Amino acid sequence: MHESSSVGDLVKQLRRELDHYSPGGKLPSSRALVERFRVSPVTVSRALAQLAAEGLVVTRPGAGAFRARPRGGGAPAGDTSWQEVALSADGAADLVPRTVDASGVTVSLAAPPPGVIEFNGGYLHPSLQPEKAMAAALSRAGRRPGAWGRPPLDGLPELREWFARTIGDTVTAADVLITAGGQSGLTTALRALAPPGAPVLVESPTYPGMLAIARAAGLRPVPVPVDADGVRPTLLADAFRATGARVFVCQPLFQNPTGAVLAPERRGEVLRIARKAGAFVVEDDFVRRLVHADAGPLPRPLAADDPDGVVVHVGSLTKVTSPSFRVSALAARGPVLERLRAIQVVDTFFVPRPLQDAALELVGSPAWPRHLRTVSTELKARRDAMTAALGVHLPELALPHIPSGGYHLWLRLPDGTDESAFTAAALRAGVALAPGRPYFSAEPPAGHVRLSFAAVAGAGEITEGVRRLRGACDEVF
Repeated sequence: MHESSSVGDLVKQLRRELDHYSPGGKLPSSRALVERFRVSPVTVSRALAQLAAEGLVVTRPGAGAFRARPRGGGAPAGDTSWQEVALSADGAADLVPRTVDASGVTVSLAAPPPGVIEFNGGYLHPSLQPEKAMAAALSRAGRRPGAWGRPPLDGLPELREWFARTIGDTVTAADVLITAGGQSGLTTALRALAPPGAPVLVESPTYPGMLAIARAAGLRPVPVPVDADGVRPTLLADAFRATGARVFVCQPLFQNPTGAVLAPERRGEVLRIARKAGAFVVEDDFVRRLVHADAGPLPRPLAADDPDGVVVHVGSLTKVTSPSFRVSALAARGPVLERLRAIQVVDTFFVPRPLQDAALELVGSPAWPRHLRTVSTELKARRDAMTAALGVHLPELALPHIPSGGYHLWLRLPDGTDESAFTAAALRAGVALAPGRPYFSAEPPAGHVRLSFAAVAGAGEITEGVRRLRGACDEVF
């Protein structure tokens, strides 16, 4: 049995048996638990640590584990209603209220209930994550000289150089800052480039996490529609003129959620329009390493073709590795780099050195190219399995674009469909999916859902999930 599963099972069993002991009573020894439940000493140690964290047991070195005594009565409830006024007082009438709505993000972060198929996931299934390679890399990193010391504030030079090479030959290590995941990089970029109350142009639809960042910073997201070839340049130019915005956030490669790739003829046009408006383009290059096996050559990042410092580039290792492998990079040229650096230092000081060293060990190992090839092949197979199942079981759901990268499909519901009702019906049928509404910064043109094929166990689970959705469709439509 997987170690984490053994720990969870033992915790459940011990939790049920705690009532057999009086408060302060001693539990069986670790050796007795090992023999009784036929698990390793490490499993017992972790299970007891989890129960201690829950306040159910107390562990005493050399003495053993004891049932915790009941806590005394809590303090009387206070009156926190005053916070509603404090949190809504922005100090200036023209500022956008800094309400924080994380619902669009938590949909893809929260684990679904047992038995529910995870079509809402935003990360690779554990079977696709390079767990052994990451563990080996972290082990080697921990033994490097100075591994637990303070790293350079900008990040390890070798890691900055690696990210610079992956962006393009026009970018150098001096242009790169190491950050703690793509979300952190986007947060730093928006804080650096736009003051509270300012408009920021965003693709429509777009990544809900970026919309949440913008609104939490008091910015005003302004939608610019995308089609199968990415953002529409004429509408982008109109939006810059109408709003006076100085920032445009985009995902030129395998856009989330549509999967669109910015067309070659539009790439230079987007940079020209932004340069004319005196604006920055924040390029969220989040899934470049989740390319499908049939994709062909990929276009270069916009930052590679930007000599004027228009583009602030965000790239990450997280999506292709693990949710907890939060290593990413910001790349920029000119005075803006100093502002990005200052905000990064103030917010987080630096990314922990062992994690940076582990990233270097991982991408420099023979396991890295093998992992990329495996993920590329598997994602194509899963995409094909999902599109085939949708064609058989759900032909009434429109699939305008089949991407050649990324980890999801974007489906349009039939006109008049209640998106919330469909999402709820899907969950009752045993499928968790991402509703489309959080991907729009203004009123959506129609109901949509996003289905992920990366977070599930394989093609069989994909087919079963789509089959279950047939029942949800019959209920709602």
